[in-house]
Amino acid sequence: MNSTPVLLLPGWLNSGPGHWQSRWEQLYGYQRVEQHDWRRPLRGDWNARLEDMVLAATEPAVLVAHSLGCILAAAWAAHSRNTRRVKGALLVAPGDVERADLAPLLPGWQPIARQPLPFPAVLVGSTDDPYCAPARAEGLARDWGARFVNAGAQGHINAESGLGDWPQGHALLRELMD
Repeated sequence: MNSTPVLLLPGWLNSGPGHWQSRWEQLYGYQRVEQHDWRRPLRGDWNARLEDMVLAATEPAVLVAHSLGCILAAAWAAHSRNTRRVKGALLVAPGDVERADLAPLLPGWQPIARQPLPFPAVLVGSTDDPYCAPARAEGLARDWGARFVNAGAQGHINAESGLGDWPQGHALLRELMD
């Protein structure tokens, strides 16, 4: 049994009960990084909370981020002095917070940190994600030094995508944990 801590980083508005992140939390006991305000996310506050959770982990953790959680993981990694406490990251359906329609909804999240991540990462993108064009997701993967996985037409890879427990995603996570 792998004892690697897994920290779930939901996106804007959190992940509801049908979301694969919530299902993984229930099935596997992974820990959600709870934020003070899911409706009005402040990058500095979200970064501080992630830092606290990484430092509280008993050993190096794996981050499992969705949407704005991906942008958080990159922002945190660009500034934290504790990135050695992260073993890897599964980044799913990053939200393009630099898009003209999304930027006003999420002030303070621009620009997206583009430095290579200091730990192994896999970015899963969809060909029909309404919040991030496929080429943009591939570009973020390249900038972050992450392996890109094309999930096909899966929308925003969330509860509405009908993935259930999303075993394909969990297999990618297990690879990062091993």
